[in-house]
Amino acid sequence: MPFPNPLKTPSLVQRLHWVTDPVGYMETAAQQYPDIFTAKIIGFGDTVIFVNHPQANQEILTNDRKKFASVGDLNIILEPLLGKSSVLMLEGNSHKRQRQLVMPAFHGERMRNYGQLICSLAEKVLSQLPLNKPFLARNLAQDISMQVILQAVLGLYEGERFEKLKKLLPLMMEVFQSPLTTSLFFFPFLQQDLGAWSTWGKFLRDRQQIDNLIFAEITERRQQPDPERIDILSLLMSARDEAGEQMTDQELRDQLITLILAGYETTSTAIAWAFYWIHQKPLVREKLLAELDTLGDSPDPMSISRLPYLTAICHEALRIYPSVMFSFPRVVRESVELLGHPLEPGMVLLPCIYLTHHRKDLYYQPNDFIPERFLERQFSPYEFLPFGGGVRRCIGEALALFQMKLVLATALSHYQLALADQRPERPHRRGFTLAPGNGVKMVIIEQRVRQESLVAREITPVV
Repeated sequence: MPFPNPLKTPSLVQRLHWVTDPVGYMETAAQQYPDIFTAKIIGFGDTVIFVNHPQANQEILTNDRKKFASVGDLNIILEPLLGKSSVLMLEGNSHKRQRQLVMPAFHGERMRNYGQLICSLAEKVLSQLPLNKPFLARNLAQDISMQVILQAVLGLYEGERFEKLKKLLPLMMEVFQSPLTTSLFFFPFLQQDLGAWSTWGKFLRDRQQIDNLIFAEITERRQQPDPERIDILSLLMSARDEAGEQMTDQELRDQLITLILAGYETTSTAIAWAFYWIHQKPLVREKLLAELDTLGDSPDPMSISRLPYLTAICHEALRIYPSVMFSFPRVVRESVELLGHPLEPGMVLLPCIYLTHHRKDLYYQPNDFIPERFLERQFSPYEFLPFGGGVRRCIGEALALFQMKLVLATALSHYQLALADQRPERPHRRGFTLAPGNGVKMVIIEQRVRQESLVAREITPVV
């Protein structure tokens, strides 16, 4: 049976275009076939069907394990980084078990515990930046995210293990810094260990050092359990499945690396984009500052997270350049019809987040940053899906959005910032994310005083 709307471009040209310029690749294809097209890309088998119509997204994401299955093998390109036990690599009951063990760490009272920590870390990192000296918002966000990971996820605050992981984890993530190094994951034949000087060799050595440190921490925690600890590693270690079994050391390691990857690169990228758009749009910045000023001098993190305009800004930043371009791929399980196209078992579907978020029938002026659109209407989970959907929806969604809001609020409440480079930022492949190509160069002009405080001082009578 023929695939729906196959692109005519030669396979090799498609693959190179996809690796070097994914946005250009997707937009070019969607101009020809707006709702569904068949592509020859790297990473999910030889042939993939891109889908971005909300109706199709809904049918795919609500039929998990039935008509369309989320098969862990389709993420095989991530195995060298995440490991075989990662929740992203599993399927069926194994995936369900791991997800149930991990989910409680990201809900309810746990979030409150992380809130003040995130605000304090953001303020600490910001306070170390000199005035009027350019810095990259992406680096700032990465620094904050890494410390959140070390403290909230791993429960490490100081010491030799803390310092080593603080240095090694970003080094390992640097394998994603360019399309060229990212191609190592897309082309397995390039994964050659040619010594510590080679890109893949360095990655393997950094990974081994990180694994040694994580396994040492797990062993120490098992020997000296502390029920008072609230970091995510401690919560995962105490979790039990329906049979009363706990995670093995390898399962713990793989889930931690998965959370670190998701919490570091994607969250940092989203925060950097938000900094860019807020300061590129003066009216957006003014409205956000006015909203932040209504909370007083020491707002509760949960109050910050409920601010409607801040939430709209974060949603719009995640819409226009979603950190992850597509949802988890699905495999067709039985003969079905999708958007009028017959599909056969074995075909691979890729619900495309980026293209869905740029549909003109959903989002007017889709290439413009307009937070107000999220105040004007409620988008369905099949129209706005920055964290994917169905049984593969991102586990860390709540923490990522929470961190995004708190970092932005802390920075803008305490400092007056400005873009140091007026050139437009363009999306650039950084691993599996769409990062701002130049990193968003900014400066801190001065510390900021809330407008209400200024007014109060002006009207206070002199005695």
